[in-house]
Amino acid sequence: MMLSLQDAILQTVTYADIFDYPLTAREIHRYLTGVGASLEAVQAALPGVLHCVGEYYTLPGRETIVATRLRRREIAVRLWPRAVFFGKLIAALPFVRMVVVTGSLAMDNVEADADLDYLVVTAPGRLWLCRAMILGLGRLAGLQGLRLCPNYMITWDVFFVATRNLYVAHELTQMIPLTGLDIYTEMRRLNDWTNDFLPNAGGAPLGADSTSPQPAPVLWAQARLEALLRIPLVDWLERWEMERKIRKLRRENGDNPEAEFSADLCKGHFNRHGQKTEQTLRRRLEDVLPKSAP
Repeated sequence: MMLSLQDAILQTVTYADIFDYPLTAREIHRYLTGVGASLEAVQAALPGVLHCVGEYYTLPGRETIVATRLRRREIAVRLWPRAVFFGKLIAALPFVRMVVVTGSLAMDNVEADADLDYLVVTAPGRLWLCRAMILGLGRLAGLQGLRLCPNYMITWDVFFVATRNLYVAHELTQMIPLTGLDIYTEMRRLNDWTNDFLPNAGGAPLGADSTSPQPAPVLWAQARLEALLRIPLVDWLERWEMERKIRKLRRENGDNPEAEFSADLCKGHFNRHGQKTEQTLRRRLEDVLPKSAP
């Protein structure tokens, strides 16, 4: 059954509330759940049950999360330059084709101890060696008190994301490209199923970082290094690294459906965050949506 515009707004604000994240009218419009509508229509339909604090809308009794959002945004502003710096270091590694920021930093909703979460696209046949190199950069980041988390790595052979739900749609539409804008655009096009969940969330959002994402040029030094690494020995090293890491990661994750590992995919969502988010949303909507009925 299609949601009314007011119920869609309530569902959108409820989803964000799970993360202690009040929304502006523009953000409600971008992430409106299941209903396509103009910004003007959304602004006119904002239900009176929502509370407004400055430019932010919250559920009743949740006004204190506005201060939480403002505090976390200040942390994000300080963290973004370092996220961009390490993201561009990752982008300069051989066989890396796109780097985007994901997770809480993409929404400027971080605490001081937050990980730097990235989705990385690589050339086929070199994903696991790229992952090992990124983890090597992570040791450098650790000297600065940062944790690099390449928790989603894919090759361009698997741009199509098979899991279709509201949580994954949010992850795809919230991520912010640092490099590889052309690849990002193609990935979004091939995953236009997200329009069924978030029909207004086209294009890349803007984070606290003001750096414009760029296409994915392969630098001269990067191209030369890649040419040197396209030899049978490195093919063997890729298979060896892949097999040992997949064995280890599968042991650690058991039957976790949000963790997937193959030659073309390393999806290390270890804490079942998507499942927990959708379960929490269903529980909260049982209380919230009936209140919108006349």
